[in-house]
Amino acid sequence: MDYADKTLKCSDCGNDFIFSASEQDFFNSKGFVNEPGRCPDCRAIRKRQRPGGGYGGGGGYGGGGARQRQMYPAVCASCGKDCEVPFEPRDGRPVYCSDCYSTQRQ
Repeated sequence: MDYADKTLKCSDCGNDFIFSASEQDFFNSKGFVNEPGRCPDCRAIRKRQRPGGGYGGGGGYGGGGARQRQMYPAVCASCGKDCEVPFEPRDGRPVYCSDCYSTQRQ
């Protein structure tokens, strides 16, 4: 598909910017259906303001690591040591500390 450069208006700063043919091709290849609403400068500013500095900024979901995982107190079913786990323990289900969990998996 042939694209031609387009002039768009930034929704943040109000300045005109060029949405180049190569950017349009890139957007199309990624399956994006909307044109960008911000100029490259405002996109960069917005990206820096996000936790993790970019898309998908939390935990193991694409980088950044800014989001903290909620941890729950538990007692290891194997060694009896107090520990924290990243899920809410349920009655009747054993919970293991990281050391015992590694042993259980093997």
